[in-house]
Amino acid sequence: MKVDTVQRVAVLGAGSMGHGIAEVAAIGGYDVTMRDIEEEFVQDGYDDIKWSLEKLEEKGRIDESAATVLERIDTTTDLADAVADADLVIEAVPEQLEIKEDTFSTVDEHAPEDAILASNTSSLSISDIAAATDRPKQVVGMHFFNPPVKMDLVEVTYGEATTDETAELAYEWAESVDKRPIYVRKDVHGFVVNTVLVPFMEEAAWMLSNDETTVQEADAAMVYERGYPMGPFELNDFGGIDIAYHFRDESGQPVPPAIEEKVETDDLGRKSGSGFYDYADDGDGTDYQPEDAGNYDTLRTEAVMINKAAWLVGNDVATPEEIDIGLRLGGSFPEGMCRRGDRIGLDVVLEKLESLYEEYGTERYEPADYLVELVEEGWTGESAGKGFFDYRVDPPTHYINWELDDDGVLTIELDRQERMNSMSDDMFMEVDRLLKNVDDEEVSCVVFEGAGRAFSSGADITGFTADDPAEIMDVDEMFQTVYEFDRPTVAKIHGFCLGAGIELALACDIRVATEDATIGTPETNLGVIPGGGATQRLVRLIGEARTKEMVYRAMQFDGEQAEEWGIVNHAVPATDLEDTVDDIVDDLVSGPPVALKAAKQVIQNGPEASLETALAMEKQAFAVLATTDDMLEGVTAFREDRRPEFEGE
Repeated sequence: MKVDTVQRVAVLGAGSMGHGIAEVAAIGGYDVTMRDIEEEFVQDGYDDIKWSLEKLEEKGRIDESAATVLERIDTTTDLADAVADADLVIEAVPEQLEIKEDTFSTVDEHAPEDAILASNTSSLSISDIAAATDRPKQVVGMHFFNPPVKMDLVEVTYGEATTDETAELAYEWAESVDKRPIYVRKDVHGFVVNTVLVPFMEEAAWMLSNDETTVQEADAAMVYERGYPMGPFELNDFGGIDIAYHFRDESGQPVPPAIEEKVETDDLGRKSGSGFYDYADDGDGTDYQPEDAGNYDTLRTEAVMINKAAWLVGNDVATPEEIDIGLRLGGSFPEGMCRRGDRIGLDVVLEKLESLYEEYGTERYEPADYLVELVEEGWTGESAGKGFFDYRVDPPTHYINWELDDDGVLTIELDRQERMNSMSDDMFMEVDRLLKNVDDEEVSCVVFEGAGRAFSSGADITGFTADDPAEIMDVDEMFQTVYEFDRPTVAKIHGFCLGAGIELALACDIRVATEDATIGTPETNLGVIPGGGATQRLVRLIGEARTKEMVYRAMQFDGEQAEEWGIVNHAVPATDLEDTVDDIVDDLVSGPPVALKAAKQVIQNGPEASLETALAMEKQAFAVLATTDDMLEGVTAFREDRRPEFEGE
């Protein structure tokens, strides 16, 4: 069965996950039947889909009208009817094994014999669920994250009997609805993301239970010192403290007393009005501040998470790439724990675990065999050339995608969609390294673009407080590399282009934006100033007065105003962005490489010199170009009334 043979999808459950998955499938072009046990539940789910689609249409985030997408969704309370002609069934019923087993048993009776049966469970055994059917080979886990419409990740999980064909179809189907799937190759409790994410919350709770930290100290340290989007107790409250409790309890593992006590008193976090913080009407909610960080042992928490990642890799559950993508997309981590482990040093991590194991004697500190093997082999991380990832020959790119086509067009896509392509240290390094190492003789021009809904929303502000100030001062090196690259560079701008995003665009030679793009310099709202050259490149581009106004007022405006002010060369309707950039690239590809390189150098260096010196530079460049084969080809083509074919000689 191929993914293109999937025509109808049945979604069982109309709650927050069920109706979200149904909406994703319908947006992806599939006919959908959504089923729940009562008409009231079905109607509520359908109404939520309708509301969501209308909002997406208003924001221009779907290609069709809300009404057109809704036409693809049918509803029913009859399970047999729902699955009767389904090619793919996705179950999203309550997270109780008995309910799921009953559901799959009934589905097995009524679904077509070649249908794939998928469960959206976040932690229950796919093998146990599959055992309720006579087709365990066709049962697979498809764990969407909440809310499915906004969250990109899907964990595609094997049961003991799941075939590669089944898992591959589920993977390809997730891609077809614009999601980012990762394989979970063994049926382990918690799959990939929760296996590593739960210890983030749990370890802090153990420390609190042992009077080794406070709630505010732990949250402040992990957010302001280590760059996580939420602190461990804040995240516990956000997701529901009972969720962490049941995760541990279901797997037969001890639960931290601090969590157990909250569950016993029904203080479950935001949803109950009280948890580790008070969310009642007169409560302050999360109230930690940077100065609360104190002496919290951040390495202890990260070592346990990195150890879990090593256990997953060593047991062939997932690759380091899959683990890190999962944590970035599913946990909104600033980077994956495999990458962080390589950055910290796996020897440092192992030493920490060994000392914790010696002190506490609990199995959660027992080093994973794979981690021990890496350290014993000397592969302790980035500084050693290899750890989870190999940095020696072709260092991995975590945050950019790139392609060099046959015409020499180097396309660099910023891909950190979980943070609107905000630029981290790694992204700066990856762009810089690529441009410095690529054979520029093979490159005719470079096009920068952003994946998803933004060009780049700026620098990752979580890194401001976590990074060393001396390192922050070096971020302009990448922008200078772009600015000085020998070949023409083009910024293809859509969505947000702010802060570091506009600084990257300003370092490019040509900028094309959609009319509704959001362009600006918001840094002063964060108590800083642009740090990647914007203050200097803008003043040379639009003058001192407008630059001061933009920076002082932290201005943001649309592409049309950016064109009016001279910040972008062209502002075009979103539907014309691709064609406009293609036209520009066509001219650059067919242009004379040597002349374009010379023109770039003279244009960029001229303003720094006196007029007399700049004119001499131009004259010298012209004289050199007059002796090239490209010049002769240009003249010959002009006389023969044909398009020149430049060779760069």
